Amino acid sequence: MVDRIGKDVIGMESIGDSRPLYYCAPMVRYSKLAFRNLVRRHGVDVAFSPMIYARNFLESEHARVSEFATHPDDKQTIVQFAANEPEVFAAAAELVYPYSVGVDLNCGCPKSDVRQKGFGSSLLNKPELLADIVRQTRARISDPDYKVSLKIRVHYPLDQTIDLCRKAEAAGVSHLTVHGRTPSMRCEPVDYDAIRTIVDAVNVPVIANGDIRSLEDANTVSSHTGCTGVMAANGLLANPSFFNGDETTSAQCVRDWVRRDHYFGYFIQSRRPSINLPSTFSLHAQRFVNSSTKKIIQRIIV
Repeated sequence: MVDRIGKDVIGMESIGDSRPLYYCAPMVRYSKLAFRNLVRRHGVDVAFSPMIYARNFLESEHARVSEFATHPDDKQTIVQFAANEPEVFAAAAELVYPYSVGVDLNCGCPKSDVRQKGFGSSLLNKPELLADIVRQTRARISDPDYKVSLKIRVHYPLDQTIDLCRKAEAAGVSHLTVHGRTPSMRCEPVDYDAIRTIVDAVNVPVIANGDIRSLEDANTVSSHTGCTGVMAANGLLANPSFFNGDETTSAQCVRDWVRRDHYFGYFIQSRRPSINLPSTFSLHAQRFVNSSTKKIIQRIIV
């Protein structure tokens, strides 16, 4: 078997018995290597890569280099692909198998450009195709510990969503991430009751997604839905350490971000770097960095 960089897999039940698993969502531009490692140091159990177009990843070396970077410290990473062809998704999964604990198919992105290409939430009307994608990927990668998952949005009538989930389960899906909004919804309340119904309808782990911005939110949603895990996106961008219970971004989290950036070579390019803090931090964190950056940099790189 291939010696896999990201092979230390957290069992879906090991932590979930005492608390839900904490997930960092796939986020374009944000959930890359440095940010994944940061949030894992501050409470996240499993982190997703940004969505990658599977065919481009297969056909372009430039796409492979620019879209997915990893490192031996990059543990518990799931790579998310956009695809609508079973053989393409399965082949892309084979490429990242040595460097990840799983692959995920984006079936929930509501953006019009993604939908027009036949990806994202346009796949919610094609449960047989989704099942075939899972099935063919399972056939290509025999490792039973390797995760093959779907990230979906709810689709009304809810029976259609349940049918999709059951077909995916029968095909061998490892877990399902369910965003409790439909593709046409934006800021409307999340339908956590729908997620609870899906949890009760299938026998695979379900991760709840939508408006989780604090540890209190995570625990409340977990209790309400009975889910195995909870996934956050914007909440982690505003406060990367909230799964640790921090109400605002901790000073240690900011220090770790600067160190991680330097270590992975993302934003600090010389011994006299110019730090441009990404918009992924709260105002609290920005104030901290603005007042202390010079001292932190000196401690790290001098």
